Amino acid sequence: SKTVCRMDCRYCSAVVCLRGMKAMLLADTSVELYSTDHPPGSVQLIDKDYTTSNCKCKIRDVACRVCGNVIGYHITQPCQQCLKAPNNGHFWMFHTEGVVGQERMN
Repeated sequence: SKTVCRMDCRYCSAVVCLRGMKAMLLADTSVELYSTDHPPGSVQLIDKDYTTSNCKCKIRDVACRVCGNVIGYHITQPCQQCLKAPNNGHFWMFHTEGVVGQERMN
């Protein structure tokens, strides 16, 4: 079982999520992230969906509702390649540069 983390915004220290996990980007396992399966109320989807060169997933950036800084992204429409790959069902991803993760004790 994976350790559950609390994630705080690195810019303003606002609580982002109480149920996050450390994760790796499926398309590039050298990229470390935090992720959650529970839509955090502390973030806002911004701008429009986009894709990357790694796969055909549609993603949209998310910003902290308190300070407005972009701290991660949401996979709004996963591609077939990623859905077929082993995954944890987490579609809310947070950059290690955008959040501070702390292991929860309870």
